[in-house]
Amino acid sequence: MNRPPVWFTVVAAVALAWNVLGLLAVLADLRLSAADIAALPAQQQALYNARPLWSVGASIVAVLGGTLGCLALLLRRRVSLVLLYASLVGVVFQDIGIFIVAGAAKVANPVPFILQGLVLVIAVGLVFLARHAASKTWLT
Repeated sequence: MNRPPVWFTVVAAVALAWNVLGLLAVLADLRLSAADIAALPAQQQALYNARPLWSVGASIVAVLGGTLGCLALLLRRRVSLVLLYASLVGVVFQDIGIFIVAGAAKVANPVPFILQGLVLVIAVGLVFLARHAASKTWLT
C-alpha cells in the first residue's frame, strides 16, 4: 500500500466536513415539527409535504454514505468506494424525489437547483477520488 499525498488527506477531510454539515441539515429537516412546517411560505410547505418518503430515505443514505465514506477515505479503507457509491445513488434518488415527484422543478427559485447540483457534483467527485485512491493502492 502506498502512502497518499497530502492533498488527498486535505480533500478527504474537507469532504468529511461537508458531509457532516449535510448530515446535520438532514437531522434538522427530520426534526421539523408541524408548527415549523406551517411557518414556512406556502410554496415551501407544499414542496415539503409533496416529498415522497423514499426521497427522505435517499437523503439519509446520501449523507450517511458520504460521511462514512469520507471517514473511510481518511482511514484509507477500500470500503469507502461502496459507501461513496451508495451516497451517490442516494443523491440521485433524492433529486428525483425533490425535483420530479415533489415538483421543485416548477419553482422559479434557482437556489435548490444550484445547491443540489453542487451536491451531485461533489458526490460524483468523491466516487472518482475513491476510485483514484484505490487504483493508486492508497486504500486497504
